[in-house]
Amino acid sequence: MPFVQANGLEVGYDVQGAGPPVVLLHGATSVGQEDYAAQIPYFSRAFLVHLPDARGHGRTRWDAADGFQYEALVEDLEAFVDALGIRTFHLVGYSMGAMTALRFASLHPDRLRTLVVVGITTQREPRASVARRLMDPATILAKDPDWAAQLSRRHDEGQGVGAWQRLLPAIAADVAVQPLMGPRDLHRISAPTMVVCGDRDPFVPVDHAWGISRQIPGARLFIVPDCGHEVMARRPGLFNEAVGGFYRSTEAEAKRRAAGHAVGDHGAQGTEDHPLRHGGMP
Repeated sequence: MPFVQANGLEVGYDVQGAGPPVVLLHGATSVGQEDYAAQIPYFSRAFLVHLPDARGHGRTRWDAADGFQYEALVEDLEAFVDALGIRTFHLVGYSMGAMTALRFASLHPDRLRTLVVVGITTQREPRASVARRLMDPATILAKDPDWAAQLSRRHDEGQGVGAWQRLLPAIAADVAVQPLMGPRDLHRISAPTMVVCGDRDPFVPVDHAWGISRQIPGARLFIVPDCGHEVMARRPGLFNEAVGGFYRSTEAEAKRRAAGHAVGDHGAQGTEDHPLRHGGMP
């Protein structure tokens, strides 16, 4: 479980596998090892998988009392990959991580080989209302002690006992006021993209996911049947199969995008995409 200095933070992260670099961004209140538990063994057969803890989550110590803004997460991601010497990479984001991924892809389109975003809308509602309802510490402590214990297990060691009770309302408050991405922002995304949404996601109506896919040039849309927000955990086989097909079909373009930045990149870079034909992801 290494750490790296990035954007004024000591970012805790996990790394596993071998091959082209992929960064997996977790959702709010969670950590990558849990959100992507069903994907890590699968991805690590074909990629060098990086799972950074977002600020205020897991091992990346940061006090949410300082104010939570998702734009800082975008800066954290850029600093993280720069610190590791990764110029271009595959990016997967879930929920809060998907918003970070979308924004990064819009600001730095040439740095991504591919993009997968899961469970995100660029509209304010219903995301803000659901976040406000689900991220109330008093309600969690009173009515859902199991989740309270899980939050403590995830964050107390790295953030201090009870720090999650400051983190959750800070995230919900940011969702209610954060700048929204529009069609112009999404149209700047040039990497091959797949937008994923559960058909029963309370945060993301299906038509919102469809709208994102329509505004990103050439993006694909995958609606997961009989599934809520936690697509990777609830339907892991279906998700892994769909993502594997996406990566196989975008291999040539990902390799071209990586080769465009190969000169001068660090050793961790690597332009081979994807190692699927060599015993990697089926």
